[in-house]
Amino acid sequence: MTELVKHVGGCHCGAVRFEVMAPAILEVVHCDCSVCQKKQNHHFIVPESRFKLVQGANNLTTYTFNTHQAKHTFCKTCGVQSFYRPRSNPDGYGVAPHCLDDGTVKEVRVETFHGQNWEKSMAEHKTIRLRSKVTD
Repeated sequence: MTELVKHVGGCHCGAVRFEVMAPAILEVVHCDCSVCQKKQNHHFIVPESRFKLVQGANNLTTYTFNTHQAKHTFCKTCGVQSFYRPRSNPDGYGVAPHCLDDGTVKEVRVETFHGQNWEKSMAEHKTIRLRSKVTD
């Protein structure tokens, strides 16, 4: 099993803060669906049990579109989306590695997910649905 470390992060203004247990080497997804392309969304997926919102629940707002499965949460003050509920893994969180505080990430490995062809890409991707599952 990959060793997990506690990463801490948040939005730009500091109103939203979170903790997440994830490896020091992050497997990050770069999605090119319509909304992710506009906001240059890079994220790594974790199970819900490994994510904790520490501060700012009342300062979050949510945007949805199309199937309304993905819950794009962002800070009402500064507009930064530091995490969200991805359509591919509604039982987990997609966390933006660039919103983590310095010091715990050793490496970021990026793979492209072709969200413009979401159904086909989900069918072809072998592990994305497993990323929000706890494995020992």
